[in-house]
Amino acid sequence: MKRIVEARKLLGVDKDIDLKELKSIYRTFMKDWHPDKFHDNPQGKLEAEEKSKNFIEAYHLLVSIAPETHALQAEQYTNSITTSRIADFQYKSQTLQINFVDGSCYEYFGLPKNIYQKLVNSDTPDRFARRHIYHSYIYRKAGKASEE
Repeated sequence: MKRIVEARKLLGVDKDIDLKELKSIYRTFMKDWHPDKFHDNPQGKLEAEEKSKNFIEAYHLLVSIAPETHALQAEQYTNSITTSRIADFQYKSQTLQINFVDGSCYEYFGLPKNIYQKLVNSDTPDRFARRHIYHSYIYRKAGKASEE
């Protein structure tokens, strides 16, 4: 959750922003901070590279959790969480990453440690996740678990 808050703060947006608006704000930042604008200033170029990298990461994170993105991926997400079993999962800083047997991978943000502990101790992690995680937390597709 902290990553999401920091990304919104960096781009100066609230949680209700739509993708079109977000894209416009992102492009404005990138125009202002593109490293090629600082070709005469090596220090400024380094700073611009760092800032543009942060803007890109923040933008991609916010796009991946946007309702419009979820709507486009709803069928695939529903298929993964209902028909595929959990292959493995990792937890760090209130972010749970679940890798599914079908190769898909999703991150869930703001997951309290006690919920994670219940998942770990559950006899049926798939069932526990369906009931208590999949539709209760902000999530994003994190890619394919089998990608190297």
